[in-house]
Amino acid sequence: MPKRFRLTRRLSLAMTEDGYRGLRRFAEEAGLDEGEALSFLFEHFDSVTDSEVLSHRLQLFTAELEARKR
Repeated sequence: MPKRFRLTRRLSLAMTEDGYRGLRRFAEEAGLDEGEALSFLFEHFDSVTDSEVLSHRLQLFTAELEARKR
């Protein structure tokens, strides 16, 4: 029997415009709202990411993070 989909957590979230556009695009293509899309991505995180690419992208992101905050 499938688990019932309940949104049990609410959080205040800050993200970049590029990140939000990507989330909205993904949600629209999948036929989901943004909350459902985030739930899907995090519930299936290991299967929707390539660990080698993720590690490289994370290094690039953190390297430029301080400059982006200014």
